[in-house]
Amino acid sequence: MKTMKAPSMRMQRVSHARCNPASRRSLKVQAVASVSSPAANTTKTYASVTPEVAKDLYYDMFLGREFEEMCAQMYYRGKMFGFVHLYSGQEAVSTGVIRALKTGDYACSTYRDHVHALSKGVPAREVMAELFGKATGCCRGQGGSMHIFSAKHNFLGGYAFIGEGIPVGLGAAFQSKYKRDVLGDESSDYVTCSFFGDGTCNVGQFYESLNMAALYKLPHIFVVENNLWAIGMNHPRATSSTLGDEEPMIYKKGAPFGMPGVHVDGMDVLAVREVALEAIARARRGDGPTLIECETYRFRGHSLADPDELRSKEEKAKYQARDPIPKLKTYMLQNGLATEAEIKELEQKVIAEVEDSVKFADESPKPEKGQLLENVFADPRGFGIAPDGRYRYQLPGFTTGTAQVS
Repeated sequence: MKTMKAPSMRMQRVSHARCNPASRRSLKVQAVASVSSPAANTTKTYASVTPEVAKDLYYDMFLGREFEEMCAQMYYRGKMFGFVHLYSGQEAVSTGVIRALKTGDYACSTYRDHVHALSKGVPAREVMAELFGKATGCCRGQGGSMHIFSAKHNFLGGYAFIGEGIPVGLGAAFQSKYKRDVLGDESSDYVTCSFFGDGTCNVGQFYESLNMAALYKLPHIFVVENNLWAIGMNHPRATSSTLGDEEPMIYKKGAPFGMPGVHVDGMDVLAVREVALEAIARARRGDGPTLIECETYRFRGHSLADPDELRSKEEKAKYQARDPIPKLKTYMLQNGLATEAEIKELEQKVIAEVEDSVKFADESPKPEKGQLLENVFADPRGFGIAPDGRYRYQLPGFTTGTAQVS
């Protein structure tokens, strides 16, 4: 058995800072431009959070958690295939940002995309059916776990490779601004939020998109879900520290491009929502993009195929004690936003919705073979010419996937 080399004193300090939320928050974190980070204060009250808003946030977070835990069950029962990356633990980010958007706004995700889709309004039935590979899924069973997409809900999809979705989200923001500024469509005030992880912040698309968003003052919000681990790589081991810091601060990377950057507790949905509302308002009034770093944590391995042996039990326990769902529940009860009975009713509705989604997905039909031939070429002549001189798409049975093709 190989022995691990003892970490240097510097690495020990960095690791302690990353694993200890109190250590990080003891640093005086301020936004590097006009957006400011809310103070880390568990007793803070939020005037804009009405009973209706609080219940919506709680329902959405609880739905995300129950849906993902059901996905784990279905995966191990053989109902899903391939890689499935669960979002459990990070719900405060999706809910805090996406539920603050308008219906016409856009969201762009990663391969950990199920809960983002649910927060954006894609029905649980359609998402679960997609995961089952069924024709009733939001992508008719052709996308699967990492490629959830819904044009109807302005959900721009999940992407298997890190950083892929950011330029797509940027394009959506560009078209919103172009319609308004060039075509004179005053109704085009839509904002786009692109989500990605800490590992993505070392790839080129991220920096290119920061530059373009700032250059054209695009209505785009960069949301970094820093869960401290890029698969099995701890964030400080792969990313150099920002100037003057003992650890990397992603939110500070907005400043060189002239945009606000803000760090927020990603395990507190109300803190995330407050920062998101300000960034969304800023983008909508034409003042440009914002970079938000949400420090969060996933409660499961990178994917359901990951034994999750690299993270310490102590680190996991520390973040599980900050679970955003019971945290919101406590706030709601303490501030008279809901009763125990009302919260229980919300939970029962969620459980019923998730169970219904599984039943719907299980009973739904599989895609027809001919569906494999769709969305390949814009012009069906691209399939080539058959031996008899006809285009292959003209052969009997081609569109049903039953043609004899040499």
